[in-house]
Amino acid sequence: MSTRIDPDGLRLPIKLDSASNGEFEPVPLESQHRHANRLALEQASANARRLGRSRRDFLVSACGAASTLLAMNQAYALAGQRGGFYAIPREAALDGAAAAAAIEGQEFIFDVQGHFVNPTGAWLKTLPPGARPLRFTETGSCAAAALPGPLDHLQCLGPDAFVRHIFMDSDTDLTVLSFVPSTRAGEPLTIEEAAATAAIVERLQGTHRLYLHGRVNPNQDGDVEDMERLAKDFRIAAWKTYTQWGPGGAAGFFLDDEPGLKMIAEARRLGVRNIAVHKGLPFGPNSYEHSTCVDVGRAAKANPDINFLIYHSGYVTGKPEGPFDPERIDGIDALISSVKKAGNPSNVYAELGSTWRFLMRNADEAAHALGKLLVHLGPEQILWGTDSIWYGSPQDQIQAFRSFQISPEFRERYGYPEITPEIRAKVFGLNALKIYPVPEEVLAKHLGSDAVARARENYRNRPDPEFLTYGPKTRREFLNFKAWGG
Repeated sequence: MSTRIDPDGLRLPIKLDSASNGEFEPVPLESQHRHANRLALEQASANARRLGRSRRDFLVSACGAASTLLAMNQAYALAGQRGGFYAIPREAALDGAAAAAAIEGQEFIFDVQGHFVNPTGAWLKTLPPGARPLRFTETGSCAAAALPGPLDHLQCLGPDAFVRHIFMDSDTDLTVLSFVPSTRAGEPLTIEEAAATAAIVERLQGTHRLYLHGRVNPNQDGDVEDMERLAKDFRIAAWKTYTQWGPGGAAGFFLDDEPGLKMIAEARRLGVRNIAVHKGLPFGPNSYEHSTCVDVGRAAKANPDINFLIYHSGYVTGKPEGPFDPERIDGIDALISSVKKAGNPSNVYAELGSTWRFLMRNADEAAHALGKLLVHLGPEQILWGTDSIWYGSPQDQIQAFRSFQISPEFRERYGYPEITPEIRAKVFGLNALKIYPVPEEVLAKHLGSDAVARARENYRNRPDPEFLTYGPKTRREFLNFKAWGG
C-alpha cells in the first residue's frame, strides 16, 4: 500500500500523548505511557513482519489499532492499573477478523463536541505583527497547508481538515460544532464561519450531519442580547457557555446567578432549550470556583424544561478519579453530588469530551469515572464528545471506548456495571437523539447512503489517516495558545 502520510509507520493509531484541548495545561506522559508507546511500536514491527506487510500498512489496519491497545493493556497492568482494560483477544494483533470484532462496530455515533479554527478568519486581524498562533500544529502531512505565508499551518485546522478527520477517518455520523470562550471581537470562530463549514457538509449532501452551537457568555456585554440573532439567523441546536470565564479576566458566574438566569430565560423564550456548560478543566486558580458543578443540580431542578449538557462531566486533570466521594467539591464527584442533592433531575447530561481522551491514560481512573457516572447518573444521561479537531481524528477514542471494560474486581468491589453493547450504543449516540432534533428521514435514509457515506466507503479502500493531534503538548505551546484568546 503506497501512502503519502508517515510511510515509515512511526505514528501509532491510538494517540497516547500530552496533547490538550487548550483549556488545561498539558500533562506530560508518565513512564507507563512511554512504555506503552515503545511496546506498541515494537510489537507493530514484529507483527507486520509476520504478516509480510509494511509497518505503516499494519498500523492503518484494524490489527494495528488492536495491537496498540493490547500494548497499553500490558504496560498499564505492569504499572499496577488493573481496574479496567481493553477487551481485545490476543489473536486480534494478527487476525483481521478478530481485530474488527473488537474495535469496529455499527453504532450510531453523535459527537456533541467538535471544534475547528477558521484559518483565514477576521480574528487574525487582531493579532500583533509577527504573531504565529497555534504554531505547534504539524504541517508536514497536511496537504491543505501548502500555502504561502506565516499562517499556512492553520489550514490543518480548517473546515476541509475538519470534514476529513471527523467524517472520513472516523466512524462519526453526526457532530456538533462548538466554540471556545472569547471576547466578541476576538472569536477564532464566528457563527458565520461555523455556518459556512456546515454549508460545506451540506454541499456534500451530508444532510444534518453538522449541528451548530451558539456561543453565549452572559457576563459579557451584548452576548445575551445577541442570542435572538443567533437563533433566528442560524440553525442553532444549543447554546455553549463557560461559567468560569469572564471578559478581561473577570470572575465567572454560576448558572443561578443573575447572568446565568438571564441566559436561561432567553434560551427558553427563543425555544432553544439546550445549554452546553463547560465544567471542570479550570482555566486557572481564579476560575476554579465557577468551574465546579455545585450549581448544576440547583439550576436543573429550577428549570426542568431546559437540558443542561455538562461538558467534560466536571473532570479536573491532575486530580485522580477514585470511588465516589460525596465530600469532594470538584471533579465528577461534585457533579454527581450536585445532581443527587437536587433529587436526580433527568435534564442533566454528562459529556465526555477531553475527559475520556485523558482517562485513556489510566485504566483505574477510567473504570472509576465511567463506573460512577453509570451508577449515579445512569447510562441514559451520558453523552459522547471528543473535543476533536484538537485531538485529530476521534477514531482512536471511538476504538478505545468500544473495547474498554471495567474489571470484574472493580465491578464486584464498587458495584459498577459491565459496559455492555447496549450501554455503548446509548453513550455513542442514542442519548443525544433525546436532545438534538435529528429528522427521522435522516436517520432512516440519508446517513447510510448520502454522499458523505459514499465518500467514506470509497476512501476506506485506501485509507491514509494522519494519526496526529493538534492541541498544545507543552507548557510553552499552551501559553502561546492562551495568548491569542484560545
